[in-house]
Amino acid sequence: MKRILILGGGGMVGQKLAKRLETQGLPGFGDFRVTLHDLGYGPDAVGDDKRVGDLSVLAEGAALAAERFDVIFYLASIVSGEAETNFDLGWQTNLTPLWAFLEALRAQHRASGGEYVPRVVFTSSIAVFGGPYPEKIGDEFLTSPQTSYGAQKAACELMIQDYSRKGFIDGMSLRLPTICVRPGKANLAASSFFSGIIREPLNGLEAVLPVEDTVRHWHASPRSAAGFLAHAAVLDSDRLEGRRALNLPGLSCTVAEQIEALRDVAGNNVVALIKPQRDEAVARIVSGWPRNFAPERALALGFQAEETFREIIDVYIEDDLVDRKL
Repeated sequence: MKRILILGGGGMVGQKLAKRLETQGLPGFGDFRVTLHDLGYGPDAVGDDKRVGDLSVLAEGAALAAERFDVIFYLASIVSGEAETNFDLGWQTNLTPLWAFLEALRAQHRASGGEYVPRVVFTSSIAVFGGPYPEKIGDEFLTSPQTSYGAQKAACELMIQDYSRKGFIDGMSLRLPTICVRPGKANLAASSFFSGIIREPLNGLEAVLPVEDTVRHWHASPRSAAGFLAHAAVLDSDRLEGRRALNLPGLSCTVAEQIEALRDVAGNNVVALIKPQRDEAVARIVSGWPRNFAPERALALGFQAEETFREIIDVYIEDDLVDRKL
């Protein structure tokens, strides 16, 4: 039986992935067992093998590597806003543990005589890009991050690239769109409001909009995020032709278009719960983010996402809205 490890398995995307694996499996993968690892888990967390630990304790990563999982999803990180405000913590959390973990996997590769080469799927971000931007970012556009979080993700991509080139792992980096609408409470990500202005009103709560409604951004749903990861787990990596980082599909829309989609779903009274209140720090970070993509490589490789923001809202209502009266 094959074994799968989800690092960051207690987080929102980790839990969405675990649920997808539990209900849908992986095409052509056969029987497998999933292990989750994180700092902690919610009371309703799924997973039969849920482990609590801290990857910044480097010995923990080495112990996990020694178990020689077949597929490893590396989702563990702190979010953009926190990485920007706490420089030391950002690099210590988002870079150093991955480097140590890859070194531990390299040691297992050598100990196996080169036989052990795990598939490693790393969740990167569109924050690896920086302006000035073309109308749509193509697969040839350079990475030039304008935040510490983006720089950390870009550095991790390079490690995944080089360890794969050497044959120690079979890795790929998935540049996720902003995942929206996220269930639960707001986190410290600068992008958190993109979900909040939909999630909170649908739950009868006020939501703060810290930027102008003309802001345009790149989105995909949590359901799509889990689908991206599952697809990457079984993708023939030879099709990447040595370029291990992918811009993933998504939907480009303005905040105003998000709000109009919400109005279409839930009406004016729900939209009235959105309260504009500009936050200069958030606005500054968001102003440097990419707005639109032409992810031709990923689409050709079979990755899929929503095509309208109404679809993204419908996914939230179907998967995560507790009171589904709409």
